[in-house]
Amino acid sequence: MNDRPVPRALIVLLGIAGAVIALFGMREVASILGPVVLALVLVIAVSPVRRWLEGKQAPKWVQIAVPFTIVVLVLLGMVAVLTLAATQLATILPGYTRQFQGLVTLAQRFAIEHGISNDQLNKAIQSFDPTKVIGLAQSLLTSLLNVLSSLFLIVVLLLAMSLDAPATARIIASGHGELVTALNDFAQKTRRYLIVSTVFGLICSALDVAALYILGVPLPLLWGVLALITNYIPNIGFVLGLIPPATLALLEGGPKQMLLVIAAYVAINVVIQSFIQPKFLGDAVGLSTTMTFLSLIVWAFVLGPLGALLAIPLSLLTRAILVDSDPSATWAAALISGEPPRTVRRAVPEPKGK
Repeated sequence: MNDRPVPRALIVLLGIAGAVIALFGMREVASILGPVVLALVLVIAVSPVRRWLEGKQAPKWVQIAVPFTIVVLVLLGMVAVLTLAATQLATILPGYTRQFQGLVTLAQRFAIEHGISNDQLNKAIQSFDPTKVIGLAQSLLTSLLNVLSSLFLIVVLLLAMSLDAPATARIIASGHGELVTALNDFAQKTRRYLIVSTVFGLICSALDVAALYILGVPLPLLWGVLALITNYIPNIGFVLGLIPPATLALLEGGPKQMLLVIAAYVAINVVIQSFIQPKFLGDAVGLSTTMTFLSLIVWAFVLGPLGALLAIPLSLLTRAILVDSDPSATWAAALISGEPPRTVRRAVPEPKGK
């Protein structure tokens, strides 16, 4: 028999190949996997409510109905806000056709002064046709209506998971081993991440609404709620929430007002999300900055926009199953979290004769 160990390079290559196959497989069933993960995260988020009702010895149907109702109301609220945002954009953009043409004229004049040919200008003007901008808003509305088509599946999954939540919690609590500990840690980190992100998202949204109101941007409250939702997307969330109000500011007041909106958003989000929020978040996520950005890219590629929204919980679940459940993978956990591995100090016996 050949007892030679398998080369580590071969193990790494096989692992990468398996990961690629698994990701492409998940991408093929994204329409099912996305709602399942969203339902799981929402049930985990409201599990403290169920435990509180259980501690108060509430009837079982109340322990199921109350968390389920909260989750459904939150989900419907998010879909309603996104749909309203797309509808409002498609409604008000046609009224800014004259302003848009004026901006194109200013850009044309600026380009001529800097030696750009007329052919290039004509191509640029055609590419920035306002009807295309309106069509983009309408396509966004269509994509949101596609989300509504899967809403029934999400609600059914939520109901099923809510019914099974008490029994599942008792089974996990009675279990032992590294996998059970990792899954419990995943649930706690997910709840902590959602709580901290929601609190600081509300703060950022309130400040964004105040800034937009002062600058005279239309629909400031709507864009504030949109900023709250996009706050759950790591790294680039506030940029996605910035695009609609910045576009309206450009059409309403010109480049100066757009720059003021961008400056306000950048100042608010950079100060809160880069300097204040990490101190409160601590090790709730357990992912380094690089891993957070990579998780956003990977899960957005696999599940689309829903994957970007659930990038952190999905990465936490993957870490719990593949890394935290393996005692020999401490180096991988340290690499993912960006922190040095924890070492156990061993007691050194004192020399005899002292």
